[in-house]
Amino acid sequence: MSKIKAWLYAFRLRTLPLAFSSIFTGSSIAFAENKNDFAWNVLLLCLLTTLLLQILSNLANDYGDSEKGTDNYERIGPIRAVQAGMLSFAEIKRGIIVAVVLSLVFGSMLVKEATRGLDMSNGIFFFALGLAAIAAAIKYTVGKNAYGYRGLGDVFVLLFFGVVGVCGSYYLLAHQLNYSVLLPAFSIGAFAAGVLNLNNMRDRDSDAKAGKNSLVVKIGIDAAKKYHTALIILGFVASIVFACLNFTSTMQFLFIITVTLFRKHLAMVSKVEDAREYDPLLKQLAIGTFIFSLLFAVGIIVGAAN
Repeated sequence: MSKIKAWLYAFRLRTLPLAFSSIFTGSSIAFAENKNDFAWNVLLLCLLTTLLLQILSNLANDYGDSEKGTDNYERIGPIRAVQAGMLSFAEIKRGIIVAVVLSLVFGSMLVKEATRGLDMSNGIFFFALGLAAIAAAIKYTVGKNAYGYRGLGDVFVLLFFGVVGVCGSYYLLAHQLNYSVLLPAFSIGAFAAGVLNLNNMRDRDSDAKAGKNSLVVKIGIDAAKKYHTALIILGFVASIVFACLNFTSTMQFLFIITVTLFRKHLAMVSKVEDAREYDPLLKQLAIGTFIFSLLFAVGIIVGAAN
């Protein structure tokens, strides 16, 4: 395998649709509120920064889990780049450094463009938030106090994929607060936490042996399935409440079409007995979340135009 293919494999580009879902959701609300002054350059910078942060997170995850021995022959999930010998620890570490630098560069450009004309405190706040996002991407599995090894991964996913991703992109584009945006932010964050939960259910046995105390390791598979169901249902309900509170057109409920996908998904999760069966469901939920965000975006934009 060439180095280019090895790096693309390590980047795990298949995770990007899930990361972009939060940006599409937040930016669509901002566009619906004021399409005439919509800053397309800010949207592009949001997507580029999110892309880099997701790649950083994937590289750091590969490095941290391989370093701690969590990625081993007993693990059921897809083989990782370091584990497979595609890239060395030194190469992944250099990749992490490059990703951090690029995240800082494009993140700074984003903050500068998005907060132009606003009080300086806005720029300082979002720059600090960017630094927190970089730290969170790295500390999930890297270091002695990696929060992913203490069962806190779900909290950080809900926060950064949901609140920060959706509300942050909304504010940077709309330049105003709208607390109801927390509802679709919770939806995307909950679905993203569901993807992590499926990942942790799949890897429960190998994680437990490696000392990775994910939430699933702590509460067990049966409770994790109930938790998963709650995430999906509450996430779906949150966006319905948002559409009701900000009602202008029935098109705003277009995302409800995905209820069939999510219902089928939950039925399949409840029947899983072999941990290997979780892997395709993980991809299914990630794609379902992306479709949900696209339909949410289309619905709210078309609804506002009517």
